[in-house]
Amino acid sequence: MLAEDFWAIPEKSAKIQKEHKYLENQMEEIAQVDELLEVCELSCELFELGESQDKEALAYFKKLEEKLDELEISTLLSDEYDANSAILSIQAGTGGLDAQDWAEMLYRMYRRHIQKAGFALKILDLLDDEEAGIKHVTILVEGLYAYGKLKSEDGVHRLVRISPYNSSGKRQTSFAAVEVYPEIEESADVELKDEELKIDTYRAGGAGGQHVNTTDSAVRITHLPTGIVVQCQNERSQISNRETALRMLRSKLIERKLREDKEKREDLKGEGKTIAWGSQIRSYVLHPYSLVKDHRTGEETGNVQAVLDGDLEAFIKAYLQQNI
Repeated sequence: MLAEDFWAIPEKSAKIQKEHKYLENQMEEIAQVDELLEVCELSCELFELGESQDKEALAYFKKLEEKLDELEISTLLSDEYDANSAILSIQAGTGGLDAQDWAEMLYRMYRRHIQKAGFALKILDLLDDEEAGIKHVTILVEGLYAYGKLKSEDGVHRLVRISPYNSSGKRQTSFAAVEVYPEIEESADVELKDEELKIDTYRAGGAGGQHVNTTDSAVRITHLPTGIVVQCQNERSQISNRETALRMLRSKLIERKLREDKEKREDLKGEGKTIAWGSQIRSYVLHPYSLVKDHRTGEETGNVQAVLDGDLEAFIKAYLQQNI
């Protein structure tokens, strides 16, 4: 056995364990669907006999529909990196304090969605603002198929509401950019050369442990050929922050390659990168009416609060179906 094969065994074993757990969960989901089918059949029979309320029967059918939607989403995840964990970043855009508040609202939305999905969340970098909201945050979402289920969120998100920061009570439009890319530990497709990396260290800021604001433990890496910048400050040491930042850089370079390949195949020019008007993938309107609409798929709902509480399944499903 070659040395590199020996050291690859733990990584392969961990991947197999994750896949095994995922398949077990899928089998449990299917078993729950079978049980709900039986309950729905029984509920229909009782309803016909006048021994059951129609609301009770409809509640069971709604649960069944939700379970079937979850299973359908799983069947649509077949791209190369869909099974990987995900790195998700949120950057406040045009709109000042409103944009920073909007970035924090999106962060809350994704935290709730991630919790409901059963994934683990780890903060890699966070810069909040003393006055309101956050300027940017980067998190690692750990779990099998986390990237496949979150890649639909990549793009600019637009909020329309009455601004709590405007004394005139005027309507305000704010923007935040969300980046989602697969976590890549090592890849033969990505070669990081020392001469192509600019590595800076700085003192970490914000709430944190004993290393925050006491040592230059935070790390920022610039990939000179592409201009991609990644940073990490929430690990316990500069070495750990550097290793995490390098993983983030590999992941971003892989995502960049995937995007370029897609644009070549589909002869696309690519989506706008400015975090402002005309570049949004999804709009969240709180005033003068309530509506969340995805501009890529046409999927929409008037239940804005449910979406902001993490209910994103309909948007994820519509995106995956469109990109089969």
